[in-house]
Amino acid sequence: MDICSYYPLYELKFVIIKGGDENIVARIPKWRRVASIPKVSYFKPAGIPYRALDEVRLSVEEAEAIRLKDLEGLEQEECARRMSISRPTFHRVLGAARSKLADALLNGKAIRIEGGNFEMAMRRFNCTNGHQWDVPFEVMVTAPPHFCPTCSTPNILPIRLPGFGWGRRGWNRYQDRETSQQR
Repeated sequence: MDICSYYPLYELKFVIIKGGDENIVARIPKWRRVASIPKVSYFKPAGIPYRALDEVRLSVEEAEAIRLKDLEGLEQEECARRMSISRPTFHRVLGAARSKLADALLNGKAIRIEGGNFEMAMRRFNCTNGHQWDVPFEVMVTAPPHFCPTCSTPNILPIRLPGFGWGRRGWNRYQDRETSQQR
């Protein structure tokens, strides 16, 4: 199969994939926003050697859904807003994550956190005096910046990062190895 083109249509982007006798039209998956990649990405049951373990793969956005809902105790609407997805999509991601965790815990499987379709939640700003700084997603959600932290000028603008778009390799964007080569 060969991807030949994409078309923006009412803010949804579609890809036409050449597949022999027929073409396939598919919607490009929406990126899920995550605050950070977990520091620990592998868990295993004690006392079982690695070679005897089965493994459950939890995507980074599934781990983020667990963190937001179960660790921070936020409502699903707020969790979905922080991840930049709809509430039904958040519910599906959370359900898949909980199912995988239950399988691993009850059946003695290892848990590996990796992959998925996500972007890091960091925003870069600059002021008219030339200063640049990063603002974490958590700060952006609660209180976006109104002044430059270096010179206190109120004349600030977010910087559009190069490559943030379909068809190019995006900064702080990652995509699952199984669905695409982008990393």
